[in-house]
Amino acid sequence: MTVTTQRVAEQLRKAILGGHLAPGERVRQEEVAQQLGASRLPVREALQMLAAEGMVEHEPNKGARVPWLSMREVDVMYKMREQLEPLALAESMPFLLPGDLLRLEEIQDEIEAGVSVEQFLALDREFHLRTYSACGIDHLNATVTRLWNSTQYYRRAFMQISGPSRRWVVNAEHRLLMDALGRGDEIDAGRFLAGHIRRTRIELNRHPEVFGED
Repeated sequence: MTVTTQRVAEQLRKAILGGHLAPGERVRQEEVAQQLGASRLPVREALQMLAAEGMVEHEPNKGARVPWLSMREVDVMYKMREQLEPLALAESMPFLLPGDLLRLEEIQDEIEAGVSVEQFLALDREFHLRTYSACGIDHLNATVTRLWNSTQYYRRAFMQISGPSRRWVVNAEHRLLMDALGRGDEIDAGRFLAGHIRRTRIELNRHPEVFGED
């Protein structure tokens, strides 16, 4: 993998996770190459990387696009997260270092101090993925990250609709999870995490407009 390929992949990854490329939007190799000052080969390689990460999909004779998901598909993905992320957490917990727990405290303090939707999404992603960072099962890690990538756009749209009024619930759930991590209680940690994901799934289902559905 060349430096150029990594650079193109990182720029496209930021654009997709940041909502600048929306679901259903095509990612044209020629346009990306021109915008980023790269040849088409590293762009093609970058798109292959992003397809493996769940951020783009390839359609025959049409090229790449950001996947569009229905409310049902996102619901199932969140149900998968409810099962897989507590498992990743259980695999990670015994190997988390004091520095990891300290960073979680810093992230949560920053969230509670008041942040924009974009800042919250970035911090929340870092918070949860850090709790799984010591999991040694690469396939599990990759699957969890792919599910996060695929549902990020819909989480952003939901956060923009709901506003800051429900942040207190997220904060409370994060604090409960941090307490369980600090105590090394795998059962409580998994229970709090699954409930956290389930609540978001249920609230998303109350907003079909996020998915362009009535």
